[in-house]
Amino acid sequence: MTEPTILLVFIAALITALATGLGALPLLAMRRVTPRALAYGNAVAAGLMLAATFSLVVEGFVFSGQRTIIGLGLGLAGIWVAKRWLDGHGDISIANTNGTDALKILLIMGVMTAHSAAEGVGVGVAYGSGRELGDFITIAIALHNIPEGLAIALVMVPRGASVGKAAWWSILSSAPQPLLAVPAFLFVLSFQPFLPVGLGLAAGAMLWMIFSELLPEAGEQVDHSTLGVIVTAAFTLMMAVTLVIG
Repeated sequence: MTEPTILLVFIAALITALATGLGALPLLAMRRVTPRALAYGNAVAAGLMLAATFSLVVEGFVFSGQRTIIGLGLGLAGIWVAKRWLDGHGDISIANTNGTDALKILLIMGVMTAHSAAEGVGVGVAYGSGRELGDFITIAIALHNIPEGLAIALVMVPRGASVGKAAWWSILSSAPQPLLAVPAFLFVLSFQPFLPVGLGLAAGAMLWMIFSELLPEAGEQVDHSTLGVIVTAAFTLMMAVTLVIG
């Protein structure tokens, strides 16, 4: 097996980013969006994101538990400040949506972009340890990105965005992966200490999004018992995918 090159690392990370767009495809079957369907979408997205959060924290602890905890705090502070700032700009418009719906889309895009940045560094660091590990991590992240793209689409499509735009924005949220993988590959020793911080930061922002935005809105249309079943089922499915590719 050949040694990893800069071009190989960039292409590998680009593939993981493009895989995120595949998550929007199942929503092509969605014909009509009702408030209840929106609630179900929020619940499924919450479950998928909760599983992703768990995986981020576990991975971060492998590198450094303390730095991961610091990252969690930074992620919470960052998303809270961003929400306060966006609340003062009510004329937001994105992907054919406006107002509150556009705000939720921007928030989840920010959260998933932070997540993707940490994964991009992970790809670069993995290739810095050898081609075999880098290829394995690339495949794992690419497969993992598909349900994460679904989580983004489940928030966007029921709020008026087309499936094509949801797929595009999902891919865009993963743009940091090829952009950060190469410098992380070139400067492994410099990037590696920041990886657990980045993983924790993404996890902290995700947790806030789940419990502050997605679940409260879903709870307005679906009883909490049903909501619990949907979130747990989505969490279990995502963890099963992680187990298979891990």
